[in-house]
Amino acid sequence: MSSDAPARRMTRDERREQILDAATAVFAEGGYAGTSTDQVARAAHVSQPYVVRLFGTKEELFREVFDRVASEIVARFEAVPPGPDAKAAMGEAYTRLIADPDQLRVLMHGFVLGADPVLGTRARAVLAQAFDLYRTRAGASDEEARDFVARGMLLNTLFAVEAPSHADDDPALALLVRCTVDPTDLPGRAATEGNR
Repeated sequence: MSSDAPARRMTRDERREQILDAATAVFAEGGYAGTSTDQVARAAHVSQPYVVRLFGTKEELFREVFDRVASEIVARFEAVPPGPDAKAAMGEAYTRLIADPDQLRVLMHGFVLGADPVLGTRARAVLAQAFDLYRTRAGASDEEARDFVARGMLLNTLFAVEAPSHADDDPALALLVRCTVDPTDLPGRAATEGNR
């Protein structure tokens, strides 16, 4: 028996989320400068004027995508309860973040645009919040919290340029990856490393 009922139309909020999901992938691939609202519209299967009607400008759309990613990072860290297991839990929360290459790349593209009055403020706030949450939740010293954020930024960069996948291309790069990246940090590798 087939259903002749028409497909339910998406609500405006559902369509907005669909566009934000598509924009995350497109901005991750092309960066801010290399992405147009037309590309986002095609990826979201909507018209370009509809994207502009919902978000205004490409800049506003990117800001919203970046803010969504940044908010998720902060929320993951805030979800870690204070206590003796907080250092490991914050590290695990970060590892889950970098397992999503689109989120990672959007974050890096946002950091590059730090001179933007709105994005720069938000990017600095994410760094400060990560530092403060690690310090307060894990009972870490200022130096330990700095090292957590610094290692995170180095990992962001290594994964953004796909260094682990290209480590065999250069002995120095291979050494940098080996001494920085825990094998369980590699997206898709945590399960296989545990089986060795």
